Amino acid sequence: MIYVLEDDESIRELIIYTLNGQKMEAKGFSTPSEFWEAISEKVPSLVLLDIMLPEEDGFSILEKLRAAPATKRLPIIMLTARGEEIDRILGLEMGADDYIVKPFSPREVVSRIKAVLRRTCAAPDTAQEEKLTTLTFGSLEIQPERYSVKLAGQSIACTPREVELLYLLASHPGRVFDREQILSRIWGYDFFGDTRTVDVHIKRLREKLEGVSDQWDLKTVWSVGYKFEVK
Repeated sequence: MIYVLEDDESIRELIIYTLNGQKMEAKGFSTPSEFWEAISEKVPSLVLLDIMLPEEDGFSILEKLRAAPATKRLPIIMLTARGEEIDRILGLEMGADDYIVKPFSPREVVSRIKAVLRRTCAAPDTAQEEKLTTLTFGSLEIQPERYSVKLAGQSIACTPREVELLYLLASHPGRVFDREQILSRIWGYDFFGDTRTVDVHIKRLREKLEGVSDQWDLKTVWSVGYKFEVK
């Protein structure tokens, strides 16, 4: 089940119609209060979340979903207005898995949803290329199949994409990945050249792992990309 929280009826109905046509079950809500009532009864497989809403804005809802144990790993795609780059960056920094810019095509909605669900509800496609094994670097432990990151035995709250990004770099110590390569490997589709998305996720990982990288580091290779460097 996919929940669509969007107060514009025409957009909401278009999304639901599109998803139903792809044999995806979807339910729409025009207000946050309706959404919260529904999610208290059943947690969906994914949420499409508009930012500008009555009663409560999408950022507040995103923050609450990420703070609650039952929904902290729930896949969430934000719906943003064209030109509002700050909204997109803020949403990613707060833990959104993806964003869709209005106006959008039905095909784009389906593509984005399928890409997110592949990462969060099934084994990553990269498993066919390389065996996913637990990685350990000093106090850092990455368990990709469990989407788990631990430091000194303590779990670090990371989104699925953050785990995948960290694992990609850590599984190739010293190798530099440019932003386009990272987008292709982690996001799995054309992300319309928005390489800042990678920068945002690297920033979040650094904040969460700050002060404990005595044996490794997430390094920026200027004008190129990023690498995981073992000290």
